[in-house]
Amino acid sequence: MTQQIFPQNKGTQLAALLRQQVEVAEGISFADFMTQALYHPDYGYYMTSRDRIGKSGDFFTSSSVNSLFGRLVARQLVQMAQLLTAEIFQIVEQGAGEGHLALDILDALAQESPALYARSTYTLVEVSQDNRQRQAKTLSAHRCKVAWSDDRDWSITSGCFLSNELVDAFPVHVVEKHAGQFQEVFVVSREGAFVEDLREITTPTLAEYFSWLGCAPLEGNRAEVNLAATDWIRQVGQRIKQGFALTIDYGYPSQELYAPHRRTGTLMCYHRHQADDNPYERVGEKDITAHVDFTALQKAGQEVGLRTLWFGEQYRFLLGLGFFEELVQLEAAAANEKEARALRLTLKNLILPEAGMGETFKVLVQGKDVGAPELLCNRAIGAIPFG
Repeated sequence: MTQQIFPQNKGTQLAALLRQQVEVAEGISFADFMTQALYHPDYGYYMTSRDRIGKSGDFFTSSSVNSLFGRLVARQLVQMAQLLTAEIFQIVEQGAGEGHLALDILDALAQESPALYARSTYTLVEVSQDNRQRQAKTLSAHRCKVAWSDDRDWSITSGCFLSNELVDAFPVHVVEKHAGQFQEVFVVSREGAFVEDLREITTPTLAEYFSWLGCAPLEGNRAEVNLAATDWIRQVGQRIKQGFALTIDYGYPSQELYAPHRRTGTLMCYHRHQADDNPYERVGEKDITAHVDFTALQKAGQEVGLRTLWFGEQYRFLLGLGFFEELVQLEAAAANEKEARALRLTLKNLILPEAGMGETFKVLVQGKDVGAPELLCNRAIGAIPFG
């Protein structure tokens, strides 16, 4: 059953190549289409040289808003290092973009915890050569601390693995439920345009996914399934001997992600700070994302020894680590009220639940062979001195 022809006014080199591939294969899964759109070695969105983050790019991240975000993350890393006994504290970050979060963390450690900075290493797991070059430039002041790895060669003996807005960019399968059965969205070509076609699910893991998860979309609803994310967190857990995994991204627990009102899923595209739901236009020139299923990350993590230590909204995570106290100090140091007001307007984006990133963004902290410590980010909001 053919579904919908999306407007496709902006052709690209990658779109032409994918159209040929689709025609030869008589259709590919949406997951395969998204993989090529984002990670094609020559034309993929994340693989080519372009501005992706900030005013000149397509979207903002928490680390691009203000250095305070990275400084607070560093505060949690300091406690993690204190909980571990090894001499070397290994920090591994995957999908670091241009390296802003790494820079803010390393700056904070150097300034506030020089002893820890001296015994820390920072490895960036990065597949894009363009991003590696940008990261090297951003992190030039910490060059002796930084190394790079691909996604197969890193490991942690004692330390923390972290990611910020990585998992939402993993390719997803798209499914719909009709007559009690799940069908998968395939991409086909008709009259020179990409068209969606519902087909029988052929991947066993995908067919069994919702039974494994214990939660599923309702009849008639469309949803995304991020098999890459569950594979990824299992690999993370297997590569950590002792330590933590810190995942920051936008998403929901399964019950909310597959709620009845979410009839069309969460897939979105971003280009020049404009959002749309058409992944078939400007192929390779815009970001394609889907909200993360944090229940799936926790469940898959548990299978490889990653215990959930804390999960909650980004605003709770940041407030627990001292966001409000830091804001007060920054305002006090401002040159005038105009500068202080501008600072407040900028930083509120990190914690506001509606217009900002505070609620949709979640933070998951998992631990392996670390017991059940009381993390700094778990400080009760009632214990924070707001007055």
